[in-house]
Amino acid sequence: MNAPSDDMTSSIAWLDALVDACHERCHRGVIWIPASAETAHARAFSLWRARTWQAPLWVGSATPSESIDALASRQARTRLGREHDLIIIDAGVSSGFDPDAFGALSGTLRAGGLLVVLTPAEWAGGQAGPDADYARLAHWPHAPTTLSAHYLVRLARGLLREPSVWRWVDEHATPRPARMPEASTPAVSSSDDACMTHDQQEAVYRLTRLRRRRPVVLSADRGRGKSAALGIAAARRLAAGETTLWVTAPRQAAVEPLFERLAALYPHGHRGEARFHVTLAAGECEVRFLAPDAVMAALSEPGVERHAPPTLFVDEAAAIPTPLLARWLDAFPRLAFATTVHGYEGTGRGFQVRFYARLSRRTPDWREIHLREPVRWADGDPLERLTRDMLLLDAAPAADGEAEVALAGAPLRMRWLDRQALAHDEPGLEALFGLLVQAHYRTTPSDLRQLLDGPDVRLAVAYAGDTCLGVCQVQAEGGFPDDLAERVVLGERRPRGHLLAQSLAAHGGWQTALTSRWWRIMRIAVHPAARRRGVGRALVEAVATAARTHDVAHLGVSFGAEATLIAFWRRLGFISLRVGLTREASSGEHALMMGRALTTPAGAALSAWSEDFQHLLPSLLAFELAHLETDVVTALLHEGAAPEVNADLCARLERFAQGGGELALARPWLCRAWLAWWRRQPQEVASSETPGEDTNALHDWATTLFQGHEVEATRAMGRQARLAHWRRLAGLLRCRLTPTP
Repeated sequence: MNAPSDDMTSSIAWLDALVDACHERCHRGVIWIPASAETAHARAFSLWRARTWQAPLWVGSATPSESIDALASRQARTRLGREHDLIIIDAGVSSGFDPDAFGALSGTLRAGGLLVVLTPAEWAGGQAGPDADYARLAHWPHAPTTLSAHYLVRLARGLLREPSVWRWVDEHATPRPARMPEASTPAVSSSDDACMTHDQQEAVYRLTRLRRRRPVVLSADRGRGKSAALGIAAARRLAAGETTLWVTAPRQAAVEPLFERLAALYPHGHRGEARFHVTLAAGECEVRFLAPDAVMAALSEPGVERHAPPTLFVDEAAAIPTPLLARWLDAFPRLAFATTVHGYEGTGRGFQVRFYARLSRRTPDWREIHLREPVRWADGDPLERLTRDMLLLDAAPAADGEAEVALAGAPLRMRWLDRQALAHDEPGLEALFGLLVQAHYRTTPSDLRQLLDGPDVRLAVAYAGDTCLGVCQVQAEGGFPDDLAERVVLGERRPRGHLLAQSLAAHGGWQTALTSRWWRIMRIAVHPAARRRGVGRALVEAVATAARTHDVAHLGVSFGAEATLIAFWRRLGFISLRVGLTREASSGEHALMMGRALTTPAGAALSAWSEDFQHLLPSLLAFELAHLETDVVTALLHEGAAPEVNADLCARLERFAQGGGELALARPWLCRAWLAWWRRQPQEVASSETPGEDTNALHDWATTLFQGHEVEATRAMGRQARLAHWRRLAGLLRCRLTPTP
């Protein structure tokens, strides 16, 4: 394409007025160009050339000029921690709109900057079709062009509705002026020179004065200076005499502002790859970044006192699995959790539901601090409002009181929703998506697009009156022809999608997993006020009933293995089929796949697959899954038939209990006896959080018997003390397997 002329560039008189207004009010402006690709690129390039921008960024697959380097949308996260004053997002048909890239990059635009969005011309009329980015959404046998585009239509309506967006449509030489950014109320100033707001000052004060077993939770929306507050507090803890402080987050880029504040406050310090080093009055001091999976291992490093470890700051805690946070809560006397309430980094509301109750049980004196005042832009920023609306970052379910009133006043009813109608029902969509946001570790902007336009997706929703109390998102899978299924099993093909069916076929060798038809429950969520009232069960049974009417033989589910979730699905008739050998990046847990048969032939197949899994499991626990959490291990081992208890087994137990032999020589029979005892326990006992002391000791013995290492209770014992402990447990097993009349 031809570059725009200098006359075209110089004619944009309105641009200076808009940028000046944004700078004056500490806001960010939004320009929308719905036009043909050639026109949109020419206009965007004219904006690029009209001023001397600091760190401008073009995002999209098509480079409009040799003088501009375009960043692919999939690389958007590489810009986290940086700042731009011009971002052009090419969301035309050839590039497509990437929700995750939009969410990530909107937070990198500094106050006074401009976001320019290029879209197809049809968006100006509230219409849209699938774009190039829908290729990531389509799975076999669907082509991207055959998908619905309810999500994009909703975005177009949002851009048309937002009064602060400047629209530069095809037939106009200049944008239609939106209202200029309104003057904002000045934030309450801070008396602390290092802090930008009173909120941030209060957070730093609390973080600097952390006390043993009294953790602090710092929550904030994006742009509130949360990570910077951690950096200021880290600097002051070093100044007060600490020599080592650890920091963790899902990605190192998330804590870049923390290290930037350290460098600004201690310019004589040295910044390394994952640490900051400085010499102070207390001596050599260091702040060190650790990936989440390296934190517990670092406690065993030379020079680290296990009972007095360094202070730990956890940033973006909502994106880290709750079991991992709980282990840190036990291991670190002084720690702080910081999390973004809204945004692509993680979902703070889900974090609150899952983790706050555990905090209250284990450390009842914990304290929460919430940052409300923006730091990087002023309150009322147009781009922040637009991003929240377009990506539903504010999505929340009905209030607890409303849900309780609805439950008391109306019976529960199930509905299958029409997704096109849902895309036009903003309150209904917000309540439904808000439930999903609360229930999962991380909800990304692209999850909303999957909900509205994913092929073969169905939505079962539970209502009491008009109040949404539960949702089940279902994905159809399987139904492959025999030849394609065979090639998948042989590793020659891996069509897009069909997560559960393909995994069972490729890793288990079960070709019929692909030729059979499945409904996989992608996500299920129940309102907190409606839990333990049968809503989840009712949703799953509604899905099972509908699946049978569609000649679907199997229900399936895949999730991060966690003991309470395993117990939930087992109560609903699901059995374990496969566990991942490595931890999932999204949850930090091993993925577990479970299935439920809806027909007699399907039941026979699933039983055979489950028996294969149970036969394989002890070997996996001894090697690849040797560090799987004890609660998950025992939950998985609870499935299957209890081994036979005969006189020979009892005699071997008795011999070991009375002092005969070493553990290694008795282990096969001890494992068999343990399984015989454990699989006889009712499901309620197996999933209880408060078993008796002896039952708890036997429960934890699974770690030693099947994984070959000690639990915390016996790790500090000497060899003879451990052996005596094991002999006592063998005696307990002997008594419980053959109780005295």
